[in-house]
Amino acid sequence: MSTSDEFETKPISPGKLQPARAFAGSYAGEHVAGTEFVIGALFVSWGVGAGDILIGLLLGNLMAVLTWGLLTAPIATDTRLTLYAYLEKIAGKGTIKIYSVVNGILFSVLAGAMITVSASAVRILLDIPPQVEWFPSDFRFVLVALFVGAVVVFMAVKGFEKLAAFAEVCAPWMILMFIVGALFMLPALIASTPGISSISSFSDFFTMANESIWVKTSSEVGLWHVAAFAWVANLAMHGGMGDMTLLRFARYPKYGFFSALGMFIGHYLAWICAGIMGAGAAIIIHTSITNLDPGAVAYQALGTCGIIAVIIAGWTTSNPTIYRAGLAFSSLNPKWSREKSTVVVGIVTTIIACFPFVFSQLLGFVGIMGLMMAPIGAVIVAEHWLFDKIGLTRYWSKYKGNTTNYAAVITWISALLLSYILESTGSLHLFFLLIPIWIYSTVIYCILAALLGAKERYPESEIEEQDELKRKTLEKTYLQEIQAKSAFEEKVKSALAVKIASIVAVMSLFSCLVIGVYAYAEGSSPTLHNALFVVTMLYFVCATYAYIARSKPADAVVDDSNNVNTAKQ
Repeated sequence: MSTSDEFETKPISPGKLQPARAFAGSYAGEHVAGTEFVIGALFVSWGVGAGDILIGLLLGNLMAVLTWGLLTAPIATDTRLTLYAYLEKIAGKGTIKIYSVVNGILFSVLAGAMITVSASAVRILLDIPPQVEWFPSDFRFVLVALFVGAVVVFMAVKGFEKLAAFAEVCAPWMILMFIVGALFMLPALIASTPGISSISSFSDFFTMANESIWVKTSSEVGLWHVAAFAWVANLAMHGGMGDMTLLRFARYPKYGFFSALGMFIGHYLAWICAGIMGAGAAIIIHTSITNLDPGAVAYQALGTCGIIAVIIAGWTTSNPTIYRAGLAFSSLNPKWSREKSTVVVGIVTTIIACFPFVFSQLLGFVGIMGLMMAPIGAVIVAEHWLFDKIGLTRYWSKYKGNTTNYAAVITWISALLLSYILESTGSLHLFFLLIPIWIYSTVIYCILAALLGAKERYPESEIEEQDELKRKTLEKTYLQEIQAKSAFEEKVKSALAVKIASIVAVMSLFSCLVIGVYAYAEGSSPTLHNALFVVTMLYFVCATYAYIARSKPADAVVDDSNNVNTAKQ
């Protein structure tokens, strides 16, 4: 059996529930990340206009946040199960074996892309040329990817709490680096835009953006394509229910709305800033943006801090992605621990990362990945919420003793076939398939389930409901106790050294912003890059110390409280 405390096959215990800051840091860290350098630059090469980007990303990211907050998080906190454990409960071991393999492979490729992004920064230190083709052209890049992958896998094996801690420290700085990088690149873009000598209004920015960044050259791709992509970019995590794996640790379902930090700071602000950096870097070094990898773009904008930013950006995305993939494969066999599965997945992922095509084809891949997972998300939502309302029995397939829920399998395969037909015949663009496929999957699954046994009533159903009620009652009591302790814990955390470290960390971030504004006003220079590096190092030292110091007293409070309760008994 697994020795992990990540509760891969059963509901997590109340003591493992995480506070709001863990999800704020996790979402901001994961989605202000390596993909943003890639996607932000690829939007520039799409040939869409500035208005398409600014409005389309706003709409699409709003839909993504609503999906996380209204679908994924409520189901995750209600069941406290991973996607794989809950799907096995609904669809049986036969279904989960197929799904876990497919899902694990897709997450592995996505994580591989992020390791490649990190490696694109490290390769600058070794003077390795940019890797923008399908296959590596320099063996040293392969060695770099293997090294970066080893570090990422080590972090992923540590589990959710360590991933959240890493993201919590990195996220504020990462957010700022996208803004500062854009500020460093704006002078070059202004100089290349006729009639614009400075940006004194939104109109000036919009003119510059239309003429020097997002130049409208395509009549086939527009605002709604951008909006649809922003929604489906993380479809596997929200609509496909992949983030049940993370959100099961949330104390309350409202924590799903912390995804807004990732969507509007990461997939809105960061994609726009990455586009500015990519366009500016291409102008400065007189090349096409398609010839630049994320490392080259970030280094041109931020110097050494750009290298650090891309490395960390790749880590903060690939860490939780490999964690998800490890859970997927560990669900195939209860005897496989999550740690061992994660190591195996990490090795495969790292090998994939040696091939640069995994990030150069990223836009199409994330769309396909999301749509492959969406039908299963529709099945889960239907069984969890719709069945009771339409007179069907939840977990009917399990009560019948089935190892495979053929209603779910047929729904999934037929939905994928329909997606392929619609996309390949040109009936619908890949990014527009979500809504029709979701509706189709919901209707077909409900019909097939009703025909195959969901209409029947099973005695096991009442027993299951009673067990669930007991678990939720214990959890509710625990959360009430946590709220009562929180005020005392905060007092313990407010030590003078921690306060000083926190203030210095905040001032370091503010200094980064000041340097960026100065670069925008006076122009970029190596001196400013060096200054940015110094305050960055100061931030990480102080922020890491403050985080560790804050965490220790919280643990001590819980232990002391337990000891007091024991003594009273």
